[in-house]
Order: sequence, then C-alpha cells, then structure tokens
Amino acid sequence: MKFKIKIGEKEYPIEILEEDDGVKIKVGEKEFYFEKEQKVFLAKAKLEKREFKEKKILAPISGIISEVFVKEGDFVKEGQKIFLLSAMKMENEILSDFEGKVKKIFVKKGESVKKDQVLLIGE
Repeated sequence: MKFKIKIGEKEYPIEILEEDDGVKIKVGEKEFYFEKEQKVFLAKAKLEKREFKEKKILAPISGIISEVFVKEGDFVKEGQKIFLLSAMKMENEILSDFEGKVKKIFVKKGESVKKDQVLLIGE
C-alpha cells in the first residue's frame, strides 16, 4: 500500500509492506520494521487510509452556484452533495470525491464560477 504525505512544502512517499512476522514501512529510502505485537497500532492506521494533503473541489463547467450544502468545518463523505451548479438551464450536482473536513469554501450561493475554478478545499 503506497501513500504520500506532505510536511511543509516537501512530499514524502510511504510504502507499507506486510510480512509474515510483522510489517515494514518505507519512508523514502528508510525502512522501519514493526513486529506483530506492534501491528495493532499499524492496522488502525491502515484502516484510516488518509492522505495528508489538501483536497480540492473544482467547478466542472462554468455556471452559477445555486446551492451550497456544506459549511467550513463540516465533515463530508465521498459522494456527498456539496454544491448545485446551474449551467445551460441544467442543475449539476457537484459531489465530494474525498472524505474529510471542509477547510475553506471559496464561493457562495448566486456566485458565477468558471470551469476549473477552486470551489472548496478539504483536508
């Protein structure tokens, strides 16, 4: 299982390798080994499957924000409706593609947006 974490401006690749008697974690070129007794902690971390970088929701097309269904600080699930975007006489649901906390919302109801404009940042 591979992950990336970002600390400051630097990204680090992380790989988790299961072995018969424990688990090995590679951070960059360094390796750390956990025996079975320590595996409980690691199993919990694996279940969370979190990436430590911001998630962005972009406008898929230009239009007008008809509804905003979340507020800053809310926890959202993947697939949850975040915005309703009106374009070409159609209502388009914008869904979350991540699970996490809403960090910042950049638009409000009635505001015009352009394609690929950042609407929301989550973590």
